[in-house]
Amino acid sequence: MRYRLLCLPLLPLALAACQGSNPYVASGRPLPPAPPQAASTFDASAYPAAPRDYGRYRSWSWRNGQLPSASASADPAQLAEAISSALDQHGLRPARGGSADLLVSADMRLERRLRQVRDYDYYDPYYGPYPYGGIGYGGYRHGYGAYGSVPIVRTYEVEVMVVRIDLFDARDGQPVWSASAESGSDRSSPRDREKALRESVHKALDGYPPS
Repeated sequence: MRYRLLCLPLLPLALAACQGSNPYVASGRPLPPAPPQAASTFDASAYPAAPRDYGRYRSWSWRNGQLPSASASADPAQLAEAISSALDQHGLRPARGGSADLLVSADMRLERRLRQVRDYDYYDPYYGPYPYGGIGYGGYRHGYGAYGSVPIVRTYEVEVMVVRIDLFDARDGQPVWSASAESGSDRSSPRDREKALRESVHKALDGYPPS
């Protein structure tokens, strides 16, 4: 009871301290007036880009009228024919006497890659009783060891054929599709190299149009 009586005189002092002046004063300045051209200017960056309509792309032509570039192991005309065939499978036809919907740019080059192969060298040492003496003896003795294998990693270099294809909107020049793919170029015959080239082209266009 005596403790409560001592606290009562201190209560008004605590309340007065809480009601003191706030040292933080809010202040602000009015916003500057908008420039005169703001009322008639459209800021496209303030709005999300409209989804691209891939269905309207029906025709194509080479960008800047240039055939794709290729390395010494492939003819540019051969690469152009492979790309034309792959685009045809995606519903895109070469433009005939008019403006195209898409502009196509492509190139092919040879690059080197490091490949790793993991092999296992097996061994079977053992510890424990095992038979000795041959057939008919049936004796046992003890030895040391354990069953297992040791991984061996072998690294070697291979040459690959890399094809890159870029598609651009013919109206505004914006990129529509860009992809590259590779396949092994160690094909012995020209027919095998042509097959590898077509595989790379189809891989690069796999998934077009994007969903």
